[in-house]
Order: sequence, then structure tokens, then C-alpha cells
Amino acid sequence: MSNSVNTNVGAQVALQNLNKTNAELATTQTRINTGKKVATAKDNGAIWAIAQNQRAASNALNSVRESLQRGQSTVEVAISAGETISDLLLQLKEKALSAADAGLDATSRGALADEFQSLLLQISKAVSNAEFNGANLLKQGGTTINALANSDASSVLTVAAQTLTLTALSLATSTLGTKTLASTAIGVVNSAITEVSSKLSKLGTGSKALGAHLIFVNKLQDTVDAGVGNLVDADLAKESAKLQALQTKQQLGVQALQIANQAPTILLGLFR
Repeated sequence: MSNSVNTNVGAQVALQNLNKTNAELATTQTRINTGKKVATAKDNGAIWAIAQNQRAASNALNSVRESLQRGQSTVEVAISAGETISDLLLQLKEKALSAADAGLDATSRGALADEFQSLLLQISKAVSNAEFNGANLLKQGGTTINALANSDASSVLTVAAQTLTLTALSLATSTLGTKTLASTAIGVVNSAITEVSSKLSKLGTGSKALGAHLIFVNKLQDTVDAGVGNLVDADLAKESAKLQALQTKQQLGVQALQIANQAPTILLGLFR
């Protein structure tokens, strides 16, 4: 290689190496700052695209979780009201049995009849108040729950409404005014107790299904997020070690460039 003051090949090579080291150092520092080895599309277009698609799926699962939680809350409110209604029916049966006693005087039967009607009113209030977020599963024409089950809304979990109004339970016209009416009321109340228990069982099964699917969706979302992390997250221990190595390499590169830049001045000695 010839010696020239116009072209310093050694300095050019040293500068190229230093620039390469600086570029690698900048990349490593960015990874440490962001915690990601693929932060933008220019880092790795294919991996970034895959990660974005999976992030979209994970974000969509947030909506699925919210839908399931909303449905679960609505069903649980309905179950609470249904259990109250079941307890009230037990009290109704007790009043009807008392009123069916042939030896009961008119005043006592009238008092029982009033209590019976009061309990029926409480059942109506329980039904009307069994509402969450505008949805009521117990009223006439109640809302059927259709909770999202997956991230593209192609599947839903359904919990059907279970009407527990006085009309649906055949209690709307029940009274204890006479022994005969009280005896009839006993049979109607017994049927209502059986029907309410059956409908509460269906609501309980629906609530359990929503809860189980919510647990699955939570696990699925965690798995998707972990998968995205595996694709784009940087190994900070590895990057830290690489940072120290590149910083040392950078210092050596600067020194090499300084030495190379001194080569033309050495040529002056030849002309003395």
C-alpha cells in the first residue's frame, strides 16, 4: 500500500469500523431504553407485524372479558333476587297452611290473607329490582344474556331469561280468603317453589359457565401477551453485557482512528 497525504486508507477503515460500532451501540442502547428488541417495523418487519396482530387479539380479549363480567354480574343479581323469591315462597306456604285450618276464625284468616298479599308484593318488587346495567332476567320478556366468547365475536355464551313474575308462577290471583282458597293456594305455592328452584338452577349453571370461560379468557390473554413478549422483548442481561463490550470497542475504535490520522504527519519526516 502506497503512502499518500491525499488518501488515508487506514483512517477510512478505522472510521468505517467506528461507525459500525456506533450504530450497534445505538441499537443496543435503544433496546435497553425501550426493553424491546423489535420496537418498530424497521427493526424487523415480519416479527413486528406478527406481534401487532397478536396485540390486536389481546386487546380484543379485553372486550370479551368485559362482556363476560357484565353478563356474570347480571346473572348473579338475578340469582340473588331469585333466592329472595324462593324464601318468600316458603313464607307464603306457611301462611297458606295456617289459613287452611278449618278452626281458624275470620279475623285470623283475614290477617293471614293480608300477610300473604304483602309477601306477593315483595316478590313483585324483587323481580322488578333484579336489574343490572339495564338488563333484567326475571321480569316478563326478560333480557337473555349473550356474552362474547371469542375475540372476533363469532361465538357467544347464552344465559336465557327465567321469568319469575307472579303471573309466570300462577300466583297473581292467589288469596287466602276462605279455607278452600287457602287449600288451593298451597298447591299453587308448592308448584311455584319447584319452578323457582328449577329456574334458579339454570341461572346458576349459566353463571358458572360464564365464570369458567372468563378464567379461560384470562389465561388465554396472558399466554398471548407472553407470546408477544417472546417475539419483541429484549434480553436485558444480554444487552447489558453487549453494551459494555461495544463501549470498549468504541473507545478502541476512536484510538485506532487517531493513530490512523497521524500517518500523514509521519510522512513529513521523510522530507527533513
